[in-house]
Amino acid sequence: MSDRAVRNLENLERSASTARVLNLHQIAKAHRHTPDWSERPLFKTTELNTCLVVKHRLRRNEVDMFRGRRQVGTKIIIPIDGHDLKTGGRYVFVDQINFEQTLMEVFGVPASHSDVKTLRLIDKLPSLDPFLLREQLSQAGIDAAPCYFALSEADLQKMLHFVKGEITPLVELSLGGATAGGNSSIERMAAKILSNAPGDRMDALGQTLRLNPEQYQEGVFCWKGFLYFKWCLGSMTKDIALVAEKVATVKPVGPMDTAAREYIARGREVLRTLIGRACVDCRSTLKFYDAAYAGLIQDGNPVGFRDFLLEAPALFARLGDQLGAIQHIVSFWNYRFSPRAAAPGVDELMDIFMDFEVSLRGRDEEI
Repeated sequence: MSDRAVRNLENLERSASTARVLNLHQIAKAHRHTPDWSERPLFKTTELNTCLVVKHRLRRNEVDMFRGRRQVGTKIIIPIDGHDLKTGGRYVFVDQINFEQTLMEVFGVPASHSDVKTLRLIDKLPSLDPFLLREQLSQAGIDAAPCYFALSEADLQKMLHFVKGEITPLVELSLGGATAGGNSSIERMAAKILSNAPGDRMDALGQTLRLNPEQYQEGVFCWKGFLYFKWCLGSMTKDIALVAEKVATVKPVGPMDTAAREYIARGREVLRTLIGRACVDCRSTLKFYDAAYAGLIQDGNPVGFRDFLLEAPALFARLGDQLGAIQHIVSFWNYRFSPRAAAPGVDELMDIFMDFEVSLRGRDEEI
């Protein structure tokens, strides 16, 4: 690892989990003495359960590590010495070429191990957002402890209230406009949609849309993800604007040469532009859902919504990547630059700007 790469690993280790980083090393430090962490681990392998999982935008020289075309990889980083990150770390991308062989040779985890299944489930997600991660694992029967999911009960309830408000018109439409049972009927059906649980009314909706059970199940999971991302974008609006403002004014401490001064000045302008563009892209992707849903509810046209559910996995991945970059920046910034935090050094601020820029840019753009 280069000096800069070592500094990045130290920054990762010191940071909280974000939509791009799942810091199991820090979670282990904070919860290793609790029964939940011991009895309900995310990974059964000790090294994996204390690693850093990163949704990493692939560089051009990393694309050939995979058989198929992809822009983001799930990078598993295991520090060589958990007490001294300057020693660097070993890493592997989930499902890179020779993934199973590398996992066995470097980490001692056989292909048949349940942790390999968990890694692949995580790799399917467009981001490491705690709500989506918890949903994905729960559907697969993996009951990991709450300490792995930094999602407050208050935020969860706000999100569920938002989602119920969004889907209530569809629930009423599915009930044929009947009000028998009042809100309780809407609540029960909304709960089934939110939980993705099978049931007669859900089966009927899938049949109406002419989707087989697998298509419907996957489509509804991604639809729920769309609703969650829509709530996230709305709830983060003020924070996004504040971070963009702080990017323009944050000042590092210590001596700064001409090259560093020019890079940081350029970074301020580039990041503000990219943050704004990412928000626009998120809203554009959300419009696919809004148009399809309006067609179903207002015009009684199920074709557009059926098409949306079929296309939802690809759109979900795109939206998750777009919003994940924004979530990562907001949560990392709020953690690193809390009111009592020390000002960054020049090298650290350059590293932060570089990480943010890479997260926000598409792979085919010049970095």
